[in-house]
Parts: sequence; structure tokens; C-alpha cells
Amino acid sequence: MKYLRKNDCIMLAFSIVVFAVLQVLITERVLSSFWQLNLLIIGINIILAASLNLINGYTGQFSLGHAGFMAVGAYVGVVLTANFHMPFVVALIAGGIAAGFLGFLVGIPTLRLRGDYLAIATLGLGEIIRIVIMNIQYVGGAAGFKGIPHHTTFAWVFFIMLFTLFFIKNFVNSNHGRACLAIRENEIAAESMGVNTTKYKVMAFTIGAAFAGVAGGLFAHCFYLISPASFTFMQTFNYLIMVVMGGLGSITGSIAGAFVVTFISAALASWPEFRMIIYAIALILLMFYRPQGLFGYMEITNMGIFRRIFKKGETPHE
Repeated sequence: MKYLRKNDCIMLAFSIVVFAVLQVLITERVLSSFWQLNLLIIGINIILAASLNLINGYTGQFSLGHAGFMAVGAYVGVVLTANFHMPFVVALIAGGIAAGFLGFLVGIPTLRLRGDYLAIATLGLGEIIRIVIMNIQYVGGAAGFKGIPHHTTFAWVFFIMLFTLFFIKNFVNSNHGRACLAIRENEIAAESMGVNTTKYKVMAFTIGAAFAGVAGGLFAHCFYLISPASFTFMQTFNYLIMVVMGGLGSITGSIAGAFVVTFISAALASWPEFRMIIYAIALILLMFYRPQGLFGYMEITNMGIFRRIFKKGETPHE
């Protein structure tokens, strides 16, 4: 039996409407340049949060190396566009492939580790990538890479974000995704039932790294200069906060977490001395009163009025 993806069609139509509204606000300059840039950053952060959620939330692994994969995608992309004058789409794909391949190579040995050991290993990986880039003069070393063409637009960010969310959603709902969920719930039980845990952990890690690489390419082409300082451990920690704030194991939570964290950071830009204090207080309150995050494991389609809209779900279709 095949199913017509009614829910996906409704969400896609809603997304197109949101895109059209925001694009009009940008074109008519209703939004200032500052908020236009932050709109791009929100979209990029949603990609990063959703891809990290695939590893940490859906597969139950504790990765702290996401900024490293983002750096790989960023530098591969800018080298191709600035030095070799390749099309932007080719640079993004190449950056994603490079980051995903590195994630695959690193994932095979490191994902045999668990818990804190895995977190330390991936943290070290991210720092190794950053230090290596810092010592390559071809890409500017510690001073950074200059003269990057400004290719990233709202349309690029929005539709790549949309593709990322739908890809991860369908992956999670596939047999592969259910194997990842089984690993999250109880890795020993999953392995005893015949699930190749290493295979699926490496698969999730590779996919997450690839999307982080694409997001890195988008991020790099927002600016005319990038440096290794843009991809420190604190960046990964920031994305981890987005995932935890929104809810581990929720795509809707990844969107909400990325939006809230980025919006707070942008809104408090004029008060840098208070920004981190307010940021920390918000996190503490969330952990006290909503430790599972804003959405927990839930998606927006399972809540209130949205449940009534989507209650028929998937319509049978021969």
C-alpha cells in the first residue's frame, strides 16, 4: 500500500506562503539590513540544529564536533567560488560531500565509543579541524579567508533549509530512522535484535556532518571574510543549546530552538554586557520548568488545532 503524503503537501504549501511573505518584506526593505542578515542566520542555524538533532536527539549520540564539519564545508565552498570561480551550487554540494566524507571516516572508529567518551572524541575532532585550517596559509591561516563572493540569499537559505527538514523527517520515518530510534532507546537491546548499531550510528553521523557542511558554505558566503575563530567549540555548544532548548528528537523543536536562540542574541546585540546573563537565565528557567525542551519529542502537527488539520494524515493511494 502506498500513501499520498497529504501532511507534507500542506506543510510545503504553508512554507511557500511564509517564504513569499518574508521575501516581500525583504524586497520592499521593510526589514532592515540587520534583520535581513539575522533572517539568514536563523535559517542556517535551523539547518545546523536539525542536523545535530539527527545525531544527538534521534540516534542518542553525544557529538560536540559539529562546528568542525561546518568549517570544512565553509572552506571547501569558498575556495571553489573565490579561487576556482565554480558555481555556488557546486561549491555547496562539494562542501557537503567533503564534510560528510570526513564524518564517515571519523565516525567509523569514534562511534564505537559511548557517552562522555564520544563527546570528548568529537570535541577533539572539531578542535583538530580548526587548528589544521589555522595553519594552512592557502586559506588565509589564522587571519582568515578574504574576498569571498556574497552568494547567499534568503531564497538559497530557505529552500535548502526546507530540503534539510524534509530529508531528515523522511529519514527518521524510514526503516533506517527507526533503527536509529531503537539505538537511542536502548543500544544493547537494539543490537540483540539484529540492528547493526555501528552502521546506523555512522549513517546518522555522516548525514548530519554533510548538512553541517552545506550550512557552513551558506554561512561563509554571507560575509566577505571567515576565520577559524568562527568555528570554535562555543559554536557547537550554541547549536547544542538550540537542540536541547527546542527538544531532543523533535524537528519542530530544532526550528523553535534555533529561532529563539538567534532572536535573543540579535535582539540583545545593543546590550552585549547583559546578553549572556539573560541568555543564561532563560536556559536555567527552561531546565527548571521544561527540562524536556519546548517541544520534547512532539511535532507541531501533533498539537491542538494542527492535529485536527492533519488528523486524516496520509490518505491511502493505490
